[in-house]
Formats: sequence, structure tokens, C-alpha cells
Amino acid sequence: MKNAGKVLKEALWSAQAEDRLVIGVYESAKIMNEDPDSVAFCVLATDEEFECDIALQIHFTLIQAFCFDNDISIVRVNDKQRLSNIVAEKSVELEDAHCVLITQNPAEGSWQDPALEKLHLFCEESHSLNEWVPEITLPER
Repeated sequence: MKNAGKVLKEALWSAQAEDRLVIGVYESAKIMNEDPDSVAFCVLATDEEFECDIALQIHFTLIQAFCFDNDISIVRVNDKQRLSNIVAEKSVELEDAHCVLITQNPAEGSWQDPALEKLHLFCEESHSLNEWVPEITLPER
């Protein structure tokens, strides 16, 4: 998909405006455990820290397995700082934006976000090409 990074950015901004973002590995794991049906989409972000942090790599593996088992679309971005800049409040510096979830209220069926729908299709297309966790490059601005 062309402009996957731009579409992801739009989906994140939309979810943020509607207070449907969960930011952080531990916060995400907590939501996945307590209310897995509320998780609509997962973004994992890598950086230099990821390569050296075995615990973080284990968390990523477990989150990916959970997403696969629960039919949650998942992508990876290669720039945690860019992801932090997109999802952080203007006055807040995020330390743990390695995992960001977009949630939904299953009763409301908030799949109506066009950007989120495009991302789900992108993930399905990637799966058909045996790319199970597709990587997306976020736009610089």
C-alpha cells in the first residue's frame, strides 16, 4: 500500500482524538489481558534499545503471538521517536512508546475509521505474502 505511514499516522491521530490509544508495553499487556476484544490494532516500535534489550524482545514476541491468536492486526515501525512524537501530548515526553494499541468499543463497532480499515487490509495483503508483521515507515512530518 502506498502511503501506509501516512494512513497509520491518521489512524493514530483519530484514535488519540477519541481517547482510544493505549501507550506502553506494560499498559498494552494489561489491556490485552483484561479486555482483548477492545483491541483493534497494534503498533510495535523498534529502535537501538530494542536490539540490546532481551526483555523487550521477549515482550514483543509475546504481544505478536497474542495478536496472531486473537486476529488483531499488527505492524512494526522502525522509529520509536517518530511514533512517540505522533502519539504524545504536546507537553509530555513518552519513555515507553514501544507498543501502542488502538482500542475500540466492541458494542459500538468502531471499525468505521477509514484509515484503520485501510491498515487492516494492508495487514491482510501482507499476510498473503507471508509477511506476518509488516513494517511501516512513518512520515517525518
